[in-house]
Amino acid sequence: MKLLDLQLYDFRNYEKLDVSFDPGVNLILGENAQGKTNLLEAVSYLSAGKSFRTARTQELIRFGCDFADLNANVFSLGREQSIRAVLFAGKRPRQLFVGGVKQKSAAALPGILTTVLFCPEDLLVLKGGSQPRRKLLDNALCQLRPGYAAALAEYGRLLDSKSRILKDWREKPDLLEPLPEYNYRLAQVGAILIAHRARYTEALGKAAADYHHAFSAGREALRLSYHTVSTVKDPFAAKSVLFEEILAHQEAHYRAELDSGQCLTGPHKDDFEAFLGDIPVKAFGSQGQTRTAAISLKLAERELLRRDTGEEPVLLLDDVLSELDAARQDFVLNQITSGQVLITCCEMGQFTEIGKTIEIRAGGLVCT
Repeated sequence: MKLLDLQLYDFRNYEKLDVSFDPGVNLILGENAQGKTNLLEAVSYLSAGKSFRTARTQELIRFGCDFADLNANVFSLGREQSIRAVLFAGKRPRQLFVGGVKQKSAAALPGILTTVLFCPEDLLVLKGGSQPRRKLLDNALCQLRPGYAAALAEYGRLLDSKSRILKDWREKPDLLEPLPEYNYRLAQVGAILIAHRARYTEALGKAAADYHHAFSAGREALRLSYHTVSTVKDPFAAKSVLFEEILAHQEAHYRAELDSGQCLTGPHKDDFEAFLGDIPVKAFGSQGQTRTAAISLKLAERELLRRDTGEEPVLLLDDVLSELDAARQDFVLNQITSGQVLITCCEMGQFTEIGKTIEIRAGGLVCT
């Protein structure tokens, strides 16, 4: 899989950009606030149909403009293909095109341009709250399993509706009437999410353990443990079993949800925990151990995508190497000798005579 070129019109700080890429390493060079991350964001958007930085489309459109236009040509699945996204200011929905054909949703995108993003915030993914870890699982699974993306979107809509009911039912008691139907469907869709997340976390943990073992010269053994709804005894059980167990958890928390006005049950609270041996990384891992484990997770994510699709995903490294010491920089660089890579940084540093240099200044291309 290769990203051949990218054209941007009124996207973020880019009035117009037309750039081609090397099939290997591409170094995107420039000072801070020039548009390097914006370029990676555009690539990621065409890959997943969403931004990794904001949920507000207006922020993606250049100030004072009515729309943004993103275009890319890629080589994947044995042929050259085009992807286009047109984003509009206001309430007008975006438009997505694959091969010039308008698509109904982002469900058509997985497999055309598969990417793995690694940014400085990912180095702390194992230390903070659970949301970034769920996001890691969801982003990967949305690229691997189009059906998962649809289930995740439906779960989000159902959860929003249930949350509004729980918030307002005291003023409008009639709102409680459809609540059992929402709970039933949330349990059905939730079972799908749990089944996929459990299996992916298991595979991710095994692949990440190999990378971490290599970096630590066998001194540390990394493993992951998936946590979901407490009534779920075995997340690898059949979806019908998971469905019944989620329903049981909902029933046990029905009164508490009404009293609190919040949705307290479901896979929207899922998490996974990383251990080095028996030591939890979140509570007791050193900065070096935490960063090595996070690097291992990202390299494992790339590896699982390659195994599943048969193609090397495009790796997007957003100024992450500058956050690593020399040993960890070397480890990452030694693991990305194959496939296409886009690396943003402020200085050439050790990146001499590798691939292609793309210099960005004030939302424009300086040289290639």
